[in-house]
Amino acid sequence: MSRAHTTSGRFTVTSWEEKVVVDIDGEGTEINGVTYPKRGFSRADTTYTYSGDIEGTSTVAYLISYNDGFAPVTGFELFEGTIDGHDGSLVLQHAGDHDAEAVRATLTIVEGMGTGGLEGMTGEATVELAGHSDDGYPITLTYDL
Repeated sequence: MSRAHTTSGRFTVTSWEEKVVVDIDGEGTEINGVTYPKRGFSRADTTYTYSGDIEGTSTVAYLISYNDGFAPVTGFELFEGTIDGHDGSLVLQHAGDHDAEAVRATLTIVEGMGTGGLEGMTGEATVELAGHSDDGYPITLTYDL
C-alpha cells in the first residue's frame, strides 16, 4: 500500500549549454555568448544540484521553442540522489512553457526508469521560475512509493 507524500527542496543550475537547432527567420539575438532565435528552437544540456529533502544531482536535455508569447519547453532529466531518505535514481519528464516573464513546467516521474530506493516512485512536481536566482529555485514533489 502506498501513501501520497509531499517533499520539497531547492535546485541550482550548475551548468547550461544551449545551441540553436532551428532559427526560422535568421533573426537570432546573442546574449552572453548564447544565441536565441526569434522563432525556432534550441537544445539545452544542463546540470542541476538539489538540496533539502530532495538532494542530489541531475542531467537534463531540453528542447526549447522560441516565439513571441507562449513557447513550449520539453525535456528529460536523470536525477541521482536522495528523496526523503530514499536513495537511487529516477527520470523526470518536463512539459511546460515560457515567455518573457517566467518558465512554468510540470515534472512527471517516468514509471519504470527508477533504481534503488526510488524504483517504483510515481508523482510530479510543478515549478515556476521568474528571473535569475543565484540561490536556486524551490521545488515541491508529490509522490507515492
